Amino acid sequence: MAARNPCIGPEITREWSLTLPRACSILDLGCGQGVPISEALIGEGFGVYGVDASAKMVGAFRRRFPEAHAQCASVEESDFFGRTFYGVVASGLMFLLSTDVQALLIHKVAGVLKSERKVSLYISPRILRVAGRADWARLNLTRITVYGQILDAEGLSVVGERFDEGQNHYFFTLKP
Repeated sequence: MAARNPCIGPEITREWSLTLPRACSILDLGCGQGVPISEALIGEGFGVYGVDASAKMVGAFRRRFPEAHAQCASVEESDFFGRTFYGVVASGLMFLLSTDVQALLIHKVAGVLKSERKVSLYISPRILRVAGRADWARLNLTRITVYGQILDAEGLSVVGERFDEGQNHYFFTLKP
């Protein structure tokens, strides 16, 4: 939990959230302890539903944000609270998943986004700085290329991309 830089990501998340109806429901996949992404969204008045596979992280999330909803489950197994959302954010999660699981997750997300013109946001590091693991950086760049194909197959259009100060690559998608 201490390794997460709370200054990287919330500004772009706030900008993205301006495209959504005020106080709507947002699903945060891989929410961890909720800092900084869920924290930014809750601070803007959104209803946040967090999913994380770590019981420790979900416990920290619940203690920090008792008004938010949290589920301890892998994204593959989660039922996403059995509801739909106006937006979905996956900060620091997608690049950890295999391409097959990414495709499954995007399919699931497309199914829980409200059918009106709403936006979802996927985030992944552009370059992984893991000592001795240069292959991860190359693999991650390959996955970024594949995102567009997977999103397109699910009817989600990439409408923008940005990088933040931590070199995280943000994909903004729209469900027409």
